[in-house]
Amino acid sequence: MTPRAVLRDAEVRRGARDMLAFGPALVAWAMVSGVAMTQALGPGLALLMSLTVFAGSAQLTALPLLASGAPMWVVWASAACVNLRFVIFSATWRVHIGHLPRTRRVALGYFLADLNLVVFQKAWRSAVREAGQVPYLVGGAATSWTIWQAGTCAGIFFSSMVPTTWGLGFAGTLSMLGIAYSLLDSRVAWLGAALSALAAVAAYALPLKLNILVAIAAAVGLGLLMQGGRRAARAA
Repeated sequence: MTPRAVLRDAEVRRGARDMLAFGPALVAWAMVSGVAMTQALGPGLALLMSLTVFAGSAQLTALPLLASGAPMWVVWASAACVNLRFVIFSATWRVHIGHLPRTRRVALGYFLADLNLVVFQKAWRSAVREAGQVPYLVGGAATSWTIWQAGTCAGIFFSSMVPTTWGLGFAGTLSMLGIAYSLLDSRVAWLGAALSALAAVAAYALPLKLNILVAIAAAVGLGLLMQGGRRAARAA
């Protein structure tokens, strides 16, 4: 399919439109990440990190660890734990894109983020593969990636004009809270959010912000337990 044909596809355009609704929050988060990365790594490495990693939460988790001189294994482990949620997400995506060739799945998987799953599940509520889902994903993924990179580049460009006393991390937290709230669409999600919040507060005294890892592990563990319970109930 040619680029022109992709742009003309109705589902591609619909996926892009649905993703644009989250544009302001995504731009704010990306700009904060761009400023933080530039102040910690410099503009060149910040741009390289944004293009290759493409994971805002992992970036913001790794940056303070790098700045504090934490061992590299701690940085890698922290980033891996933050992204553990994608293991669960991949089980959801498998139903819809598992029929694609491996190279296409890997390429598309690079662009799929949290928001893509949120928007996709609102547009396609049935957990079965249907025609038009892959083009919809392509439109949404291309839009979210473009918005993120544009916001990150803006943050990198304007980072020298932003004093550190402005506390931009709080702005990033607000934008992430708005995105996270849109994910809380079930009792399991609310329970996971509450448990992770309690775990983060309880482990706040841990060094190198390891309380974040504790919170993630608690939420992922709860999700796996509840999913296992549902499977057992169905089997019975």
